[in-house]
Parts: sequence; C-alpha cells; structure tokens
Amino acid sequence: MAKVAIITGAPNDHSRLNGILNFAITTLGKEKISFDIIKVHTLPADDLLTAKFDSEVIINANRIVEKAEGVIVLTPVYKASYSGILKTYLDLLPQKGFENKIVLPLVLGGSFGHLLVIEYALNPVLSSLGAKHIVNGVYTIDHQIERVDKNQFSLHEEAQQRLNKGLESFINTIKKDEIVY
Repeated sequence: MAKVAIITGAPNDHSRLNGILNFAITTLGKEKISFDIIKVHTLPADDLLTAKFDSEVIINANRIVEKAEGVIVLTPVYKASYSGILKTYLDLLPQKGFENKIVLPLVLGGSFGHLLVIEYALNPVLSSLGAKHIVNGVYTIDHQIERVDKNQFSLHEEAQQRLNKGLESFINTIKKDEIVY
C-alpha cells in the first residue's frame, strides 16, 4: 500500500493552508492511502534554525519522508516565495531526500501574481533534493478558502476542482509506480 509524507510549511494551525491540508487528507483517505504529516512549525525551532541534523525529532521527521513513496509539500507564499519555515526543514533533509519520490506541491497565495512561485522557487529546491517526478503543482488563492469555524475551512468549488485534479494525478502516479516496482 502506498505511503505519503505530507510536509506543511504553515506558520500555525490556524492558517488557511490547513484548509488545503484537510482537503488533501480527506482525498488520500478516500483512496485508502496512508500518510504521515510533518507540521514544520511544531518541530523544535532551535533545531531548525541551527541546522541540528542530529536532532532526534528531525531524524524522525526525515524517516517519515524516507519511508514514503510520495510527498505532498504545502506552503503559503511570502515575499514571492515559499515559506521560510518550510525552507528550514528542507535544508535538514538528506541531499537526495526526495529521490524516487513522487512529489506534489500545493501552494496558497494572495493573488495569481505569484502563480509562478511553484515553477521558479519551489520546484528547483525539490529537484535539488532528488525529485525526478514532480506532479504539476496546484496554486490556490487564499480568498478561495473561507474560515467557517475555529480550524475548519470551506473551499470554493473552483479550488476543489483544481486540487482534485492535482491530487488525482499524484495518486494515480503513486499507484502506477506501485504496480511497476
């Protein structure tokens, strides 16, 4: 059975990015794909900022990625790039940490003006980590995610359709790779 690592670069549990995370989790669950979530903001800040490669918490997070066939990377856009908190964790992955992994970037931004953040900022880093198969990422505008309760979100239909398409491609690729290997 396929296993997915989800890495989220949200700054907290109240970010609208969690609406996308919840949508992805629900979709994986319907497909009976198991997953583990790495919420970077919950990792020890000192370990992230001082690049403590020997931190037991960081080693355990890296183990989750190592055991996964697929990786979903979620990030908000800040200053025309992915989040700094995400970068602090990606820097602690082994040099080829995404080798032989199917990777799907899911990005949340304030306007379509930053749509190219996936191609020009995030994908090069994912590639440098060894990712050879990066599924077309999905960019969502933050106003397409409405907060309906404390930590519950509602996604507009258009956002759901684009996320479904990206997740479907990701899931089909993982399942196809399972058969091949």
